[in-house]
Amino acid sequence: MTPMFPVLPAGEFDPAAAATLFFALVIGHAIADFPLQGDFLSRGKNRHLPPPKLADGNESPKRLWIYLMSAHALTHAGFVWLMTGSALLGLVEFVLHWMIDVAKCEQRTNFETDQWLHVLTKALYVAVLWAGWIG
Repeated sequence: MTPMFPVLPAGEFDPAAAATLFFALVIGHAIADFPLQGDFLSRGKNRHLPPPKLADGNESPKRLWIYLMSAHALTHAGFVWLMTGSALLGLVEFVLHWMIDVAKCEQRTNFETDQWLHVLTKALYVAVLWAGWIG
């Protein structure tokens, strides 16, 4: 898959390319976490809140939160994959986003810490690509 942004040349110091990719990843995060998440996902992914009704008006399954958390994390994973061209980083994003959001829903973190952890993961992806650890 061709990434939306050129892969950072391993071992070369190109701060402009790194900054551009980081900026794009953070924009992708903002899009996926706010307008694309919506109230249904935002509330429904938290197992401690009453599950929202389904679009057809039927009651939600008891473990709906798992599907919604996964769908939300997959949206983020898709942005990372598209922007970096790395399915592996997309998978890493899926797992890390899932874990970070569960920690917030379990009140182990708060909104601000949650957002900073997500931004930190984007910086980590840029560093991993720049170092050439993932091609």
